[in-house]
Amino acid sequence: MTLTVRVIAPDKTIWDSEAKEIILPSTTGQLGILGGHAPLLTALDIGVMRVRAENDWIAIALMGGFAEVEEDEVNILVNGAERGDSIDKEAARLAYEEADQRLQTAETGDNLQEKIQAKQNLKRTRARFQATGAMVN
Repeated sequence: MTLTVRVIAPDKTIWDSEAKEIILPSTTGQLGILGGHAPLLTALDIGVMRVRAENDWIAIALMGGFAEVEEDEVNILVNGAERGDSIDKEAARLAYEEADQRLQTAETGDNLQEKIQAKQNLKRTRARFQATGAMVN
């Protein structure tokens, strides 16, 4: 059984094709979807979505949003998304390291807003870096 999967960001459609399986970064953990899945509406966290089209897995960095599953159709509306194969791995690594350093600096200070922003930025840069195939702890 196949799924029809659409990943839609405010500025463009990232994915609109058939897939055999997807793994989503839901707010409660990783969520696998196969054909015949029960209807579902779930919030998505910042993280990496994996799509199995034919025998290849494709990674897509998601910046949070929602997913709806109904009758083998999966509609994913996100704040932002980027395919891993279109991300410059070295630039993503540098951005991740910089965000990690910024978080470490923010954690030593007293500004709560700065800490929250630094944590969110680290999650976004980690998702982009992981989508390139990099292993991040």
